[in-house]
Amino acid sequence: MTAKIHWAVLPADEAGAGGRTSGRRVRLGDQALVWSAEAEPVAPGARTGSVTSALSLVTQVGRAFQDAHPDVPVILDHGRHLVVEGGEALRGKDDTCWRVEPLPPGPVVVDRPERRVGPVSAAVTKVLEGVTRPPYESDLTWISQLETRHSLSEGFRQAADRAEMALTTLGYATSRQPVSVGGGQSANVIAARPGRAAADRGAVLVTAHLDSVNQAGGTKAPGADDNGSGAAGLLLLARVLAGHEWENDLRLILFGGEEQGLFGSKQYVAGLPAAERGRIRAVLNMDMIGVRNGPEPGVLLEGAPVSRQLIDDLATAAGAVTGLRVETSLSPFASDHVPFIVAGVPAVLTIEGNDAANGTIHSENDLLTHIDYGLAVEILRMNAAALAGWLRPVEEAG
Repeated sequence: MTAKIHWAVLPADEAGAGGRTSGRRVRLGDQALVWSAEAEPVAPGARTGSVTSALSLVTQVGRAFQDAHPDVPVILDHGRHLVVEGGEALRGKDDTCWRVEPLPPGPVVVDRPERRVGPVSAAVTKVLEGVTRPPYESDLTWISQLETRHSLSEGFRQAADRAEMALTTLGYATSRQPVSVGGGQSANVIAARPGRAAADRGAVLVTAHLDSVNQAGGTKAPGADDNGSGAAGLLLLARVLAGHEWENDLRLILFGGEEQGLFGSKQYVAGLPAAERGRIRAVLNMDMIGVRNGPEPGVLLEGAPVSRQLIDDLATAAGAVTGLRVETSLSPFASDHVPFIVAGVPAVLTIEGNDAANGTIHSENDLLTHIDYGLAVEILRMNAAALAGWLRPVEEAG
């Protein structure tokens, strides 16, 4: 006989006081789920219920899981992360856009760190002067005006050509890495600039995927947010970082094949020699940074335990130079930071907050009209400030 599980959803700050006094707890942002085999009193107004099957954690892109499995009851909806009733049969049958797993043993799935404000150096201030809307909007416009950037399309090749030309013009050494995607071939566009340190020189990577997709099968996939917003962000960061000297190497990569299963990043990481992999100090990945999905401009910083310092640095930068609402997660999924993390390389994803409320991705409706340039520039300011610290500015003589 299956035991009944009683659960309650409470504000996170009430989960340990004024609510249940025993049982397991897990926090997702401002909400907490508390559950046990015995019913206990909860605070007035709490949402409660009971189930006779296990609880599962879902991580999804947009609303991919909810669209594919509308029959699975959702107990706690936190956008990219869901707690659902049951779901055991779907564990291990992950789609490229959703994953189902047991609820983790730890108490936090999505954290909401306190706002931290650190000092802003002169080098960061100079970098931030170049993080403005006009060049970003210009690049995002041409990227998203191509009919499609499907990994195997002529549109993708046109976008890769133009992006590579822009990076070459900025003084980066550029190259292409072939990427196998099913029976076809795409490419990664790679741009590099050596650091100035004579010894112990590391590498810092900035990444985004360049491809787009229409999952309904139509020919139009403008991909303004997913992921024109991140690709244009990479080009803007390439521009502002090129105007300064850094101790560490800077490498920028626009991946192909992301939408089909992270092919570009997987093949890039697999091709890295162990010594080169060991030189990587940080990987900053941008995927969907352009749509505001709630009343506050928000960002999710997603990584793994190996990424903790990067997440802390980004959260501090956000507090110092932006007004962003920051959430963090150590459950990486479905973007190009994941292959680096699997290889033990510190990597972090920056993605717009509550992306499940964005109903236009992977369709012909992912258009420029939905872009909030203020949000994108705020995320890019945060990213630029953190990158300046990881790259280490060369001290000016005199």
